Amino acid sequence: MENPNPIRSLSLLSGGLDSQLAARLLLEQGIEVHGLTFTSIFFGARAAEKAARQLNVPLLIEDFTPTILALIDHPKHGFGAGLNPCIDCHIAMVRRAGELMREQGFQFVSTGEVLNQRPMSQHRQALQQVAAESGAGDYLLRPLSAKLLPETEPEKKRWVDRARLLAFEGRNRKPQMALARELGITDYPQPAGGCLLTDPAYGKRLKDLKTHEGLDIIPILRLRLGRHFRVGAARVIVGRNQAENEQLEKERQSAEYLLRPRDIPGPNTILPSSVTEDELLQAAAICARYSDFLPGQPVLMEIQGPGNPRTLAVLPATPDTIATRRI
Repeated sequence: MENPNPIRSLSLLSGGLDSQLAARLLLEQGIEVHGLTFTSIFFGARAAEKAARQLNVPLLIEDFTPTILALIDHPKHGFGAGLNPCIDCHIAMVRRAGELMREQGFQFVSTGEVLNQRPMSQHRQALQQVAAESGAGDYLLRPLSAKLLPETEPEKKRWVDRARLLAFEGRNRKPQMALARELGITDYPQPAGGCLLTDPAYGKRLKDLKTHEGLDIIPILRLRLGRHFRVGAARVIVGRNQAENEQLEKERQSAEYLLRPRDIPGPNTILPSSVTEDELLQAAAICARYSDFLPGQPVLMEIQGPGNPRTLAVLPATPDTIATRRI
């Protein structure tokens, strides 16, 4: 059998427990492991960087933002509970890993996937789709569930000892936690999704943005900032606290209005300056609703934007208006 020396694996390393365990299983067999992780405006690489230090393996970090925006726009395999194209995303990541494998002389790609752990992206058919559509094919190894899956080329060529791989399956993490204790891995994140796209509330905002404004970077970065409302074609963002008020004022662009109550405490609000006068009044009423207003009394609002600053008095929006406009 062909037996390169050293045998090198490019391992997708999210930083979670599963990816750490998969890498350790290969390291225990004397395989040279290099980590690969991705970063984007929806998820970062901090956990992977920490895991790579703990495993003492090199880590390659790649920007995934352009790819994932394209996937959100046209996901071949659909979305999960949020706006998360998990299968397409994983295919793209493994495809890139396969390209790097060939370019940099790795023998195979490995991941920390566990059969049937995630209902959308880790059932048997999904794992097969990832291997086939990514182009990695039989050079994609899942060490944690390998004994439940067809034998891969690394196993057939005896680069990896299949007998020392595992047969983990399902959502129960007790086997992984027991293995972590055995291997001395004590510092790992809890299995809460690290990707914003898996959050249904965030997904609702992003879907609204995609429908009305398109997937541009600056609006996407603002989605976690403030309360969001749809007034006509305009997105209205209302600060929730002093820190957000300051950030909204700082980030406000020249083609945007800045609204705030003049004589009482309340939030900063931004919206496009292309709105109609009626839409501006509606946004001012929404902003006033979150101020320290007196019931039944109008709120005097400061408006900065195109032209000279001005003030106008509005009644705070009703709870029903808030509910129907909120994104």
